[in-house]
Amino acid sequence: MKVTEIFGSNVFNDKVMKERLPKEIYRALKETIDMDVPLRPEVADVVANAMKDWAIEKGATHYTHWFQPLTGITAEKHDSFISPASNGSVIVEFSGKQLIQGEPDASSFPSGGLRTTFEARGYTAWDCTSPAFLKTDESGNCTLTIPTAFYSYKGEALDKKTPLLRSMKAVSKHALRVLRALGNTTSAKVTSTVGPEQEYFLVDREYYLKRTDLMLTGRTVFGAPAPKGQELEDQYFGAIKDRVSDYMSDLNAELWKIGITSKTQHNEVAPAQYEMAPIFATTNIATDHNQLVMETMQKVAFRHGLVCLLHEKPYAGINGSGKHNNWSLSTDDGVNLLDPGHTPGENVQFLLVLCGLLKAVDTHADILRATCASAANDHRLGANEAPPAIISIFMGEELTEILEKIVQGKKITGRDKEFLHVGVDSLPMFPKDNTDRNRTSPFAFTGNKFEFRMVGSSQSIAGPNVALNTIAAEVFDEIATRLEKAKNINSEATAIINEFYKKHSRVIFNGNNYSDEWLGEAQKRGLPNITNSVDALAAFVTAKSLKLFGRYEVFSEKELHSRYEIYVDHYAKQINIEALTAIDMAKKQLIPAGIEYAAFLANSISSLKAVSAKSPVAEDLLQKVSSLLTASYTNLDKLEKGVAEAQRTDETVKKAELYRDKVVTSMQALRADIDALEMIVPSDMWPVPIYAELLFNL
Repeated sequence: MKVTEIFGSNVFNDKVMKERLPKEIYRALKETIDMDVPLRPEVADVVANAMKDWAIEKGATHYTHWFQPLTGITAEKHDSFISPASNGSVIVEFSGKQLIQGEPDASSFPSGGLRTTFEARGYTAWDCTSPAFLKTDESGNCTLTIPTAFYSYKGEALDKKTPLLRSMKAVSKHALRVLRALGNTTSAKVTSTVGPEQEYFLVDREYYLKRTDLMLTGRTVFGAPAPKGQELEDQYFGAIKDRVSDYMSDLNAELWKIGITSKTQHNEVAPAQYEMAPIFATTNIATDHNQLVMETMQKVAFRHGLVCLLHEKPYAGINGSGKHNNWSLSTDDGVNLLDPGHTPGENVQFLLVLCGLLKAVDTHADILRATCASAANDHRLGANEAPPAIISIFMGEELTEILEKIVQGKKITGRDKEFLHVGVDSLPMFPKDNTDRNRTSPFAFTGNKFEFRMVGSSQSIAGPNVALNTIAAEVFDEIATRLEKAKNINSEATAIINEFYKKHSRVIFNGNNYSDEWLGEAQKRGLPNITNSVDALAAFVTAKSLKLFGRYEVFSEKELHSRYEIYVDHYAKQINIEALTAIDMAKKQLIPAGIEYAAFLANSISSLKAVSAKSPVAEDLLQKVSSLLTASYTNLDKLEKGVAEAQRTDETVKKAELYRDKVVTSMQALRADIDALEMIVPSDMWPVPIYAELLFNL
């Protein structure tokens, strides 16, 4: 396998377009892709024909408009290239209209009231800025896959992509205004770019199929800790097992074929946990790619007798999985707006952008928190590998010191480049970075980008990046407006940097975000600490949020309310599924296993008494098992009643609150009893695979 030969082999990329399209058609399409110029119908017809010929040569028989509805996963409907001919045979064709527009049933996807059953019409529209590609299945069937946006008959966004494209347009427009005011006349576009790291777990499929909770919810709703967890710190960056290495190799090949730059792979902190990271890409392409990464991870795992778990917390007591969203802004001529350069204290453009984002994050911390809210991520945020629910920014000592000196009017003296010395002459010296890495911070500056670590592993990265782009657009709008009116650009730029830092430096925290001291300090600073998803999601429909997204034409008021309704409803449904799964397992598997062991102990005690032998150990065990069975049955009853009450409630938010306050707490209480029972019942009597098997048998 030669990477250079297979990479992008299943992508209708720039190289293929150059080879297959007439020069004038290629130029027109590139103008649409690069400069947002409307696509002419005659151009679409030629592109469609060339795309069809290329796909058929590769073995494709069907095409699909591939889109990202508000389910959080992707959707596709396949149509063949054939059309009936007059002589009773068929011809193969694919028109420009078929390329640029499709019509799935919009009422069958979550719409939050934007569509009803009798209002089914929806449209998919080709996103030509994200290349078409070929998807193949295990049998070799091949489908031309066309990335699209999805919206209603009335033009309302029903997907993740449409708002993302709108937000990218907004941030480019206002970032360019800032650059123009600072004297940049060469850049024509500013693009947000993302490199999303993807964490995941692998589990043997044989064990997975014996765990109803893993199959239905993606996590273990019961499970006592294994004798060994991650306390030896021997998994992180450890040697990759052969079976996992084979999986990763196969995964890489599949991703490379569709143009995804799978770059880094390694063992993560928890047992059976791993990470894959790609190279940065334009945000809408990175979003498409990340959806494909998750789908491909699960598909390839099946080939290897494995299951890929993308849930944020599949196992209690060990690290969960996140998706570190590395976000930056770059111009079309190669300037990274978040690159401090060699002398950041003298780089006015960088300091303006940095302080602007400081204000944006402080002002809209609640919105950023809402974009990462889910029932699954509630298990992870604030745990030992994930940031707390408090949004703060890690800036690093050097940048914080520079900003402090600017505000105090002190002279900024450039630091000499520091080199690391480790006391071994044979090891090379290398330059020290101007910031450390703070893996406890939810929003950390890491050299030339911000790492938003709060995003959950199963989530689409579209939502967080829509928010980042939009809040950046707002602050760039303010900066540009002030600079455009200023008589002295440098003086005004300095005033903005001073003002933003003074008002919003409360959000900077360079210490340990896990510490109890930080919780108290954050409260003193007035930073929001929204600990659960139901409360966090309300940020989507505040007056501040409606004004922000409406002003930059990213979401209409209806679209924001629809998303709030959908996400709160999804939270309730997810908890309901978990609760019903817990009830089912407790009733049909786990409590019966405890009763069976209790009966065994009782029979043993009777047998020993029959020969006048004492059995204090068996009697003590029977007492413990009986006590746990009684407690678990009581908590099972509470859980069933809590679920019934929540199910009877019609109002969406009230229903979600009942699931949060009554159902989740009852599930936790039941789990404590069942997990304690698991620690007593013999392994051969316990009906489901235990943590030691799930985590260490790979």
